[in-house]
Amino acid sequence: MKTCVFCAIAAGEAAAVIVREWPDALAIRPRSGGVNGGHVFVLPRVHVQDAGTDPVVTVAVMRRAAELMADLPAANLITSKGDAATQSVLHLHVHVVPREAGDGLPLPWTPQHAARAAAQNGATS
Repeated sequence: MKTCVFCAIAAGEAAAVIVREWPDALAIRPRSGGVNGGHVFVLPRVHVQDAGTDPVVTVAVMRRAAELMADLPAANLITSKGDAATQSVLHLHVHVVPREAGDGLPLPWTPQHAARAAAQNGATS
């Protein structure tokens, strides 16, 4: 797919910081730097729109992400499908986000997120 940035990266036509390579996938650093220093995307070398499009490719990407996570004491594994779920690049990718206690990174379904939202609402009231 010519307009897909992740396809261009997989083909070696666009720059990326590659953390690890496999025959079927790549692990790259987000251009933004990510939410922390160890944040990486794992993406297939073939174009697959999202985790629901091709289960075989999705399993391969999840396996590669799990290999990276094996070296981490704590991490989140996150993927999205569609705009409503915050998928911004329509090429399957999985976020591997290393975590540590007190890192201040709340997820929307955690008590930390609720506490942060309450503090922000209190500050703006």
